[in-house]
Amino acid sequence: MKKVTVSTLFKRKAAGEKLVMCTAYDAIQSRICMAAGIDFMLVGDSVGMTQLGYDNTLPVTMQDMLAHTAAVRRGAPEAFIVFDMPFMSYQESDADAMHNAGIALKTTGADAVKLEGGAEYAPLVKKMTGAGIPVMGHIGLMPQRVQVAGGYKVVGRDEAGAEMVLRDALALQEAGAFAIVLECIPEALGEKVTQALDIPTIGIGSGKSCSGQVQVITDLLGMMDFKPRHAKRYAEVGSIMTEALKSYADEVRNGSFPTAENSFQ
Repeated sequence: MKKVTVSTLFKRKAAGEKLVMCTAYDAIQSRICMAAGIDFMLVGDSVGMTQLGYDNTLPVTMQDMLAHTAAVRRGAPEAFIVFDMPFMSYQESDADAMHNAGIALKTTGADAVKLEGGAEYAPLVKKMTGAGIPVMGHIGLMPQRVQVAGGYKVVGRDEAGAEMVLRDALALQEAGAFAIVLECIPEALGEKVTQALDIPTIGIGSGKSCSGQVQVITDLLGMMDFKPRHAKRYAEVGSIMTEALKSYADEVRNGSFPTAENSFQ
């Protein structure tokens, strides 16, 4: 595949071509995503739930994200990769945020960073983009604020909430964000925001009118029992893996594995 860049994303939105984004957390997953023709990848802080066994994204550290993003880059050297800034890696101060974003790009080979937050983070986004750090925004449902929000809820169903989402999107665009993730907002609002922006919107549970879509790879492939409404199962890989490993265990126990074919003389 030809290398995707920020310019590529703008051109595809202008041409009306849908963008395809998927999370990836290791070299094997990123290699598979590239082989499948996925346009670009997000190393999401969802790694906390999909790989590290946490209940939410809050415990994920910079060290976790650096290790997983570097692995994703090794698996897909030519991919456009977005590094998800974890909880408290950018909220405390602009200085910390700039330092951590710089470390993310310099040590992992990521092409951009993503951070959650609306207009309140526009000054930081402007500072980052001014320093040469490409930034993807993230508004609507923000998992890093799950405890404040009281759970995972659709955002923007009332007039005030919808106005806030649109205001946040415009502020992030003005600050220099190259794209914005819209998570779990009503479909009509996703369309309205997409039409109001010049930059691409990447939806997750926000309708088909967004410039593109992003989904968590384990949701798409059925690798976990959890199935969010916004995701579609394209395979049941978890069940396939379980059955394969059961067969392996059975054959070891009954003596049919290994055979001469699997042994050295």
